[in-house]
Amino acid sequence: MADTLVYKDTPPALLPLYGRALLSKKSTPDADITLPRLAATLLCAHTASEDLRHYRRTCEFRPSSHVPITWPHILAFPLHLKLLTEKAFPLPLLGLVHLRNSITQHRPIGVGEALKLDVCVSHQERTSRGIEFSMITNASSAGKVVWEETSTMLFRQPEKHTEQTTKATPPTLERYPNTKEFEAPESIGRQYAKISGDRNPIHMHALSARAFGFPRAIAHGMWSKAKALAVLEQQNGWQSGPVSVSCQFKKPLFLPGTAQLNWQTEKNRWDYQLLNARGDAPHLSGRIEWR
Repeated sequence: MADTLVYKDTPPALLPLYGRALLSKKSTPDADITLPRLAATLLCAHTASEDLRHYRRTCEFRPSSHVPITWPHILAFPLHLKLLTEKAFPLPLLGLVHLRNSITQHRPIGVGEALKLDVCVSHQERTSRGIEFSMITNASSAGKVVWEETSTMLFRQPEKHTEQTTKATPPTLERYPNTKEFEAPESIGRQYAKISGDRNPIHMHALSARAFGFPRAIAHGMWSKAKALAVLEQQNGWQSGPVSVSCQFKKPLFLPGTAQLNWQTEKNRWDYQLLNARGDAPHLSGRIEWR
């Protein structure tokens, strides 16, 4: 196991890491490759900053004495990028796809509270689509874990000898009783990138997105999730206390675009999905569970 990279109170600088990300890996990753268990720690992450104010505005979270549930993901992003651009990590950063994200918040995190962030690469699995693995992030305060996240990533590498099969018909889309429409402006990728540090070219401009096969820029998946949660937090029945929020990323949200947030509520569980403008295809779907 590799030693853990440790940072005191300043995360690794992003610019050199993006320079490293643009460098091609020496060879095409083998299907049977085993990812190294890389890890990094930031001993003191500051939760209060000017970026937090801009983040609330960009995702439309209400002002509060507590940080949004997705904010520690932003604080941990430099550690994620550091590990994914390490020489020992064999997969190209720009070829990775964010499949799923799950966050558990054990208690609200106060603005100004100092957090210790621990990140590692784990849970590798070979699927018919390629190599899947997880970025595991824990945030601790006063020695106790208060927030946990698992982000599952995919490096596309279909099995060579798999027989060609007919594409399965997607399941019938279930519609929930509550819907709210919102706009995703053309600039939202750049706005979110400025705060989060995630400057993947597919989110920045139509021209750079086309170089990766997209007709237009697409919204960050974690912006879409944060935006959905910002809306849902303002609905009647939203609860405080320990909560888990999961989602699966599906069809891209092209910019500019219109999306429909669609949800249903139960006593301790809400199901939600972000649909396209016509309401017939999902950008993401997920569940909120209170404990």
